Amino acid sequence: MDNNQTYRDKKVMGIGIVTEITGLSNRKIRYYELRKLIFPERTPSGTRKYSFSDVERLMEIAEKIEDGVQTHEIRKDIVKKEKHKMIIGQINSHFNRNGYK
Repeated sequence: MDNNQTYRDKKVMGIGIVTEITGLSNRKIRYYELRKLIFPERTPSGTRKYSFSDVERLMEIAEKIEDGVQTHEIRKDIVKKEKHKMIIGQINSHFNRNGYK
């Protein structure tokens, strides 16, 4: 496991558990993956593995879909949030390397 990875980000759950937690069908979850809204890891045998963060994202996606938001709009929002997280991480890394706390 990556040292920066928290328990929330570790991919440990199969799709069956995720469907139980979220109430979403396997088909919907796979569709969200196809639309590049969720990114499960694959085991060598091809089994999808999800994290607690993935479950949270799936719940957010389901709520937005229910509110009428299109998948391409959700994807744009996800990309924007990921870019923001990356920039914040780079800024924090820069200050930590240079002795600022």
